Amino acid sequence: MLFRYRGSEGMLAWAFHRISGVAIWAFILLHVLDIWLANVNYKLYNDLLSLYGSPGGRVLETALGAAVLYHALNGVRIIVMDFWPAMTRYHKQLWYANWVLFTVVGLVFAIQIMAPAFGLQAPFSFGG
Repeated sequence: MLFRYRGSEGMLAWAFHRISGVAIWAFILLHVLDIWLANVNYKLYNDLLSLYGSPGGRVLETALGAAVLYHALNGVRIIVMDFWPAMTRYHKQLWYANWVLFTVVGLVFAIQIMAPAFGLQAPFSFGG
């Protein structure tokens, strides 16, 4: 679909929004499963948590964060165009602004999530 249709920013925004939505839905299913495991098989639950903390798990967690961030930013872009129809003239600029914001915010979160995978201290500390 992405390679056959010769659309532009609007079509890509639509496709990425759907893909990120499906990724978030898949995570929710996985999350329900791991919460269920906490009550049914505590050892398997702990093994799953160690998998989440592994470098591969952190990459997937970073990808999930990227999907959530893109989906949220694109949703705000859609809301802006819905409430202020005149903004549809600037949908390309809004889409590029989304990518700039996505990159800036996403890099901060990616560094926070991935730092322990490289044996580094995460730049921000939360809690105790």
